Amino acid sequence: MKNFLKLALMAAGVFTFAQSQAKPMAKDTTIGHKMSKTAKKVGHATTSTAKTVGEKTADAAKDVGHKTSELAAKGAAAVTDKKYEGKCGPNGETVYINKESKYFYVNKAGHRVYVKKSQLMDASKMKMEKMEKMKDKD
Repeated sequence: MKNFLKLALMAAGVFTFAQSQAKPMAKDTTIGHKMSKTAKKVGHATTSTAKTVGEKTADAAKDVGHKTSELAAKGAAAVTDKKYEGKCGPNGETVYINKESKYFYVNKAGHRVYVKKSQLMDASKMKMEKMEKMKDKD
């Protein structure tokens, strides 16, 4: 108990001494008002640049996440579900059939989009349409 009391008194003494030796900082007014304006301009420019970089990074991260999700979902579907040969989705996507006999394709965000059999297109027709579009662009 004596050692604890000694330690507490010593800590209080050090704290009191440190507070008594601390001096408030005086403002330096020799630099003037111009430095303050320049610092504000740099601060604002830095802030806007940081926001822009942050937004672009977030967009890129979202795109990478969607692509990763899409590839993972397509890989899982290829392993667990049957691929429907001869048919494709509305935009030429690969169509799978799950164990409940439901048709679906995987969109660009990696989500399964279930479609009716009547919504499916012949894969050969879709290839022909894509080829015609390519010719029209040239």
